[in-house]
Amino acid sequence: MIPSEDRLFRELNAAMGQGASPDELGEAISRAVSRWVSHDALRLVGTSPATGLGLGSFSFWHRYEPALIRALAMSRYLDEDPCRPAALARRPVPVGLVGAGCGGSRCKQHGEGPCDLHGDRLTREVLLAHGAGCELRLLLRDSHGVWGLLGLIRSEGGRPFGAEDADRAVRLAPALLAALRRYVTVAPLAPSFPALPAGLIVIGADHAVRAVTPQARAWLAQMWTPGRCDLPGWLADTSMIGLSLDTRTYARDPGSWRPLICAPAASFGRWTAIEGQPLSPDGDGDVAIIIQAATGSLLLPSFCDWYGITPRERCVVECLYDGAAPKQIARRLDLSVHTVNDHLKAVFRKTGASGRDELMAALTG
Repeated sequence: MIPSEDRLFRELNAAMGQGASPDELGEAISRAVSRWVSHDALRLVGTSPATGLGLGSFSFWHRYEPALIRALAMSRYLDEDPCRPAALARRPVPVGLVGAGCGGSRCKQHGEGPCDLHGDRLTREVLLAHGAGCELRLLLRDSHGVWGLLGLIRSEGGRPFGAEDADRAVRLAPALLAALRRYVTVAPLAPSFPALPAGLIVIGADHAVRAVTPQARAWLAQMWTPGRCDLPGWLADTSMIGLSLDTRTYARDPGSWRPLICAPAASFGRWTAIEGQPLSPDGDGDVAIIIQAATGSLLLPSFCDWYGITPRERCVVECLYDGAAPKQIARRLDLSVHTVNDHLKAVFRKTGASGRDELMAALTG
């Protein structure tokens, strides 16, 4: 018997509020989702509409092989994967199936066109090379935009995903999106460690790390501190290489998602921006990965998305970030001081900030 959406929402909501490690959350999410769609491995990637999916801003994993993740990232970069997030975003129902026995990457029941047989064959080969038979992918989106991606794996030789599995997965989207939001917003607002100087990692055209500055090493050591965030060690290397691939894609196609990770404090103890920049015009040479504290224009778009801050409230927060007092904000935005204070109270309520000082501490690092 399939459980109710309410039960899934309660289970995920409880898991996200218990301060569990990412590994424990990945296992808890997998256990809850398995009651709807059976699977052998799970990945849940979170982002914000302002940032775009790309590599995502944070993620949870359960039994996904690191080598498979790297191979899928390379396949996406080479345009060999017919079920990339950008392709899912164009579908009326953003779900896709790839791999052996799935009947191609598009599900006719959801009104998609003929499948890309060449791309599906190549993706199937990638999956099989790592012991996976097929993968179900669901883009999490609502009227505001894309919030993440759910990926489910069934092992080679097992029953392939079908249209019924895809339909069940689609029904999970609201609960999964709510769980991602709770993960971000339940964390303490103030950073748990001071901002470090910006660090730099250089990744070569061969996708190998060429150089890491001492500042970047300090960031990585702080972000992956055992016992504090307990993120798997392989994720750091995989994330950097994946971001360099996204940077090369962005250099070729500026219309693609920006190569930016805006990771929430829940993941690393403070809001952190990790951005890729090509060191050659075409993106074929070295790529620089910059790690720094997320503040100002790097932070506000994602911060406002996750906390549900409205455009007008964001204007007030931006003025406050610039150092303006409520009376100055009122004049700048042609509002009454009473209205400005009402907007600030709404922001404090949504973020849990005790007042302007705590809010600005979160935004300025």
